[in-house]
Amino acid sequence: MDKIWLVIKREYLARVKKKSFLLATLLTPLIFPAIMGVFVWIALEDDTSQGLRIIEVVDKNKMFFLESSEQYAFSFSDSNVNEAKQKVMDGDRYGFLLIPEFDLKDPKGIVFYGEENPSMNLINYLENNLKKKIEEQRLYESGIDPKIINEVRTKVGIRSITLGDEGEETVNDATVNYALGFLTGILIYIFIFVYGNQIMQGVIEEKSSRIVEILVSSLKPFQLMLGKIVGIGAVGLTQFLIWVALIGTLSTVVMGYLGMQMPQQTAMELANPELAGSIPPTSDFAEIMQVISGIDFVGLVLCFLFYFLGGYLLYGALFAAIGSAVEAPSEAQQFMFPVTIPLIAAYMGLFVFVLNDPNSSASFWLSVVPLTSPIAMMGRVSYGVPWTELALSMSLLIAGFLFTTWMAGKIYRIGILMHGTKPSYKTLWKWIRMNN
Repeated sequence: MDKIWLVIKREYLARVKKKSFLLATLLTPLIFPAIMGVFVWIALEDDTSQGLRIIEVVDKNKMFFLESSEQYAFSFSDSNVNEAKQKVMDGDRYGFLLIPEFDLKDPKGIVFYGEENPSMNLINYLENNLKKKIEEQRLYESGIDPKIINEVRTKVGIRSITLGDEGEETVNDATVNYALGFLTGILIYIFIFVYGNQIMQGVIEEKSSRIVEILVSSLKPFQLMLGKIVGIGAVGLTQFLIWVALIGTLSTVVMGYLGMQMPQQTAMELANPELAGSIPPTSDFAEIMQVISGIDFVGLVLCFLFYFLGGYLLYGALFAAIGSAVEAPSEAQQFMFPVTIPLIAAYMGLFVFVLNDPNSSASFWLSVVPLTSPIAMMGRVSYGVPWTELALSMSLLIAGFLFTTWMAGKIYRIGILMHGTKPSYKTLWKWIRMNN
């Protein structure tokens, strides 16, 4: 155990002391907000600098009037198609919308002409406007006043409340749960890839430089592999905790400067009946704070740490085995494919199944199978998972880590000292079956 600890310490300190680690750790919490700020600034600048875009409209039906917006204005005329196209080519118009004569029950043939590809927002805006006008015209021809339809249309909002085992009620919001599941799942996906590749690269470098031959003279290859995996994992955990602390501190300072409060602080104040009574129960602000106060952030963070470490250790062992079997990163590509397939499947399943329906059968199996559970289960945790399913998922993940570590140790023990050969899948299977 002392030898493993020495390897862990060596791997940890060697990376933590690098300037690249310090820069990435300190600048990352600033880079992402800065990038988002730049995007917002560019979007605002585009809105102010583009000016009003005029679209020529030729309506052969003489019945559709499109309302202008802050960005687009519509000029209606009886110009023929060629004249309208020429206005676009001369720069007098941003685009030309041709509305031919058509059956209201089957509107076809509408075309937009422009010198550049129109944005999806513009096409959606035009389609929604025309759809509304066509529906109104069809109602009018059927003897129904469209104004009556508009008056009876009602917006309905449903509050989502989860009942606990003892009948306690918790207000929740699917959008918040989706965002939390998306963020935590993607973070684990990125961390596994980044730090798993660091393990593989480190093993390949040590094997190529023959440093490993000196190391294995004083400790077993399995001890070296395990120490390297845990040491690099500790680096990732340290980086993540520093990010959490920095982002929390910066958010508190910025919001304090702007005269605002952190959501957790406001939620705690709303937990006080006297303070909560001062805010109307129907206000959107109170609703948001109720949702935030109902989220178990402690449980969410603990689950994130468990699945981050479990997923990293499971895949880290496989990345270490791949690194020990090859002598160059280019040779590792053939062995990376079967390892990355479950990660990609979990990534896709997170969006297709888990976040859309966390209680479906597909979501359940993705969250309990060890190769996909680190990503999929984090997508479910924010919605709330029965403790039996969570315990099953965690138990299988631990078992999966132990199995992959055993299997990787078999490959690592032989592959780390092999030189001059390009192993195949058959060779790896032979190494796994060999007795110690």
